[in-house]
Amino acid sequence: MLRGISATGTTCFLYTKPKSFQTSWSSFVRTCSTPAFPSTPITALQAVDLWQRHFERSGVTEPGHSSQYILAHLLGAKTMGGLDQKKLSQVLTQEEAERMWTLCSRRLSRMPVQYVIEEWDFRDMTLKMRPPVFIPRPETEELVELVLTDLLKERNSGPKVCLEVGCGSGAISLSLLKKLPELRAVALDQSRDAVDLTRENALKLGLQDRLQLHHLDVVKDADAVLRVSGRVSAVVSNPPYLFSEEMAALDPEILRFEDPAALDGGADGLSVIRRILTLAPRVLRDHGRVYLEVNPRHLGLVQQWVEENPAELSYMETRHDISGRPRFCILQNEKSKDQEMDLD
Repeated sequence: MLRGISATGTTCFLYTKPKSFQTSWSSFVRTCSTPAFPSTPITALQAVDLWQRHFERSGVTEPGHSSQYILAHLLGAKTMGGLDQKKLSQVLTQEEAERMWTLCSRRLSRMPVQYVIEEWDFRDMTLKMRPPVFIPRPETEELVELVLTDLLKERNSGPKVCLEVGCGSGAISLSLLKKLPELRAVALDQSRDAVDLTRENALKLGLQDRLQLHHLDVVKDADAVLRVSGRVSAVVSNPPYLFSEEMAALDPEILRFEDPAALDGGADGLSVIRRILTLAPRVLRDHGRVYLEVNPRHLGLVQQWVEENPAELSYMETRHDISGRPRFCILQNEKSKDQEMDLD
C-alpha cells in the first residue's frame, strides 16, 4: 500500500510553509479523497486517465494537463509528447506507481503543478520551483523579450547592467544573462525564499558570477537599493500589481501556496510600482529604461503618475501581451541627477 493512503482511499496531505513565509497561518492541512492505490498492474496511460477523471470530479483546474505533466516528469520527460507510445503502454513499476500517487495527491490538495514537480520551463531554461516563491507566468516571457530586443540594439555601446526588482525564481534576470554574455544583473526581492531560490537557479545554470543578489524590500529599503545597484542600463520588474480587493477571488492554487506579498499591490495595485518609478531616476543611466509588467487597469494610472511627478522619467510606450491586453509599460530616464532623492 502507498504510504499515507488507507484501504478506503482517503489520505491527508500536509503542507507546511517555510518559516520565513510570514502569513496568518503556518500550515495548511487538507483532507482529500484519493483513488485507492491499484491492487493490479496499471499502465502509464491508465494512471493518467484515472487521475484526470479524479481531478475533474474534485474540481482541480486543468485536470488533463495536471496528470500529464506529473506522469511525464515521473518518466523523465517534459511533456507526454516526449514519451513514445511503447513507454506509455508499459506497466508502471511499484515505485513509479507510488510516486505517481504521491505527486497527484499533492496536486489534489490544489498545489500548483510547478511546485508538485519542483521545476518549470521558462523560455529556454528549466528552473527549480518551490513554494512560496512566485511562479513565473507566460506573459513574463514577453517582458523578457522586450528588454532583450532593446539591449541587443545597444550591444556595442558599452557594458550593460540590469536591475530587477522582485526576482522570484530568477526567471527574468537569468534569461537576460543567458542571452547576453556581456550583461551583469543586480536582482533583489523582499522574500528570503525567493533570493535563495534565484541563487540556486543561477548556480544550476552557471550564471552566478554575473549576478548580484540582495534580500531587500524596495518599499522599505530604497536607500540600500541605491547603494547596491549603482548606475544601471535598465530596470525591469514584474511587481505585485493586484488590487488588494482582488486577492480573495484568486484560485486556491495561488491563495494557499504563493507568497501574497508577491501578488498584492495594495489598494490601487500601485504600492510597489510607485516606489520603482520613484527610485528609477536615481539608478538609471541617461536614457536608461524601465520595463514593467502591470495590470491592464494600470496603464492610465502609471501615465498619470509620471505626469504628476517631477522625476525625469518619460512614458515611452505601452505594449500588449499575446492575448491583446495592454500589459507592459516602457519608460525612459531623460536625464540623470547626482543629488540625493527623497524617497519618503
